[in-house]
Amino acid sequence: MLVLEAKLKGKQSQYNSIDEAIRTALFIRNKTLSHWMDNKNVGKNDLQKLCAVLAHEFDFADRLNSMARQASADRAWFAIKRFYDNCKAKKPGKKGFPRFKKRGHSVEYKTSGWKLSLDKKYITFSDGFNAGKFKLVGTRDLSFYPIKQIKRVRIVKRADGYYCQFCVDIERKEQHQHDGGQVGIDVGLEFFYTDSNGNTVENPRLLRKSEKSLKRKQRKASKCKKGSVNRRKTVKKLAKKHLKVSRQRKDFAVKTARALVQSSDLVVYEDLQVKNMVKNHHLAKSISDASWSLFTDWVDYYAQVFNTWAIAVSPHYTSQDCAVCGTRVKKSLSTRTHKCHSCGTVMHRDHNAAIMILNKGIKSTVGRTESKACGQNDLCLSGETPLSKLAE
Repeated sequence: MLVLEAKLKGKQSQYNSIDEAIRTALFIRNKTLSHWMDNKNVGKNDLQKLCAVLAHEFDFADRLNSMARQASADRAWFAIKRFYDNCKAKKPGKKGFPRFKKRGHSVEYKTSGWKLSLDKKYITFSDGFNAGKFKLVGTRDLSFYPIKQIKRVRIVKRADGYYCQFCVDIERKEQHQHDGGQVGIDVGLEFFYTDSNGNTVENPRLLRKSEKSLKRKQRKASKCKKGSVNRRKTVKKLAKKHLKVSRQRKDFAVKTARALVQSSDLVVYEDLQVKNMVKNHHLAKSISDASWSLFTDWVDYYAQVFNTWAIAVSPHYTSQDCAVCGTRVKKSLSTRTHKCHSCGTVMHRDHNAAIMILNKGIKSTVGRTESKACGQNDLCLSGETPLSKLAE
């Protein structure tokens, strides 16, 4: 699934209609979730049927396109199913019980409620909210894809405007010259990653670089009176700054992952539990700023695009074991040099860990004949989040 994105250009009255549609979609989502909580043995079909009942009970719900109501119910079911799956898998800790949402930022249409112009440069939304015709502003040309391949259209509200995402049913493949290259990478905070060949990529620290400006805007917003016009303007500027940082972070992750996968036939990385790592309050901000999970998601994706291998291995003792002789050399996080007392090997600890990660990956591929890459089947171009992350 390919996700193409364009900005919607229209009038303020049209944007107000989109806001109403987003609020209605959120209402449907919360109502279907409440129905699941109050009744036993409720399935996905029951939530779909409830959408029609809500349309009869509430006039504003009837104004939303029927398939958009179903898509909102699908979001609730996605959260419920994820909770069920975590319970069946006996996932440690919290299982992710579905919660009500206070604010919505998107509304999703399936195959009705919208229509593209002949040149595919304009889109018209024709449900009861009468949002009307919008101009599509962007660099992605939709004329390459037939209308039948567009399975869903999602309107997303962000700090700098409204965007339209087109979910196109197409598989992306690109040519890759296989040369047998193998590389293991160890992600970190000193360097973004160090590979098994000793090469490093600098950590951009995008949030840290923008922190001074963010703090200044935050102080200014906190001084404004709640509910005032000045506060709304200041908060909007703050949100735009955060959005810029997130886009910079994604741009870096995408370009770095593509370059890494293109240069190798096998990429091995650590399967880190970032959710647990950020519980360390001394490193939480730096770990979140590095966005390792976003980077590895794109490594998985590009491995499928270029038909190469991307393997996640267990991180246990990769920084402690010697890559030459296998001796376990215990060291604290502040110790940046690996010194083996058995074979005398001296190297940077991240370089040693990257070699260990590669060795683990090679061992795990022995006898494997199934899928060549793990990861997502979708891509979000010029967007913020891959399709699989936006299901809820």
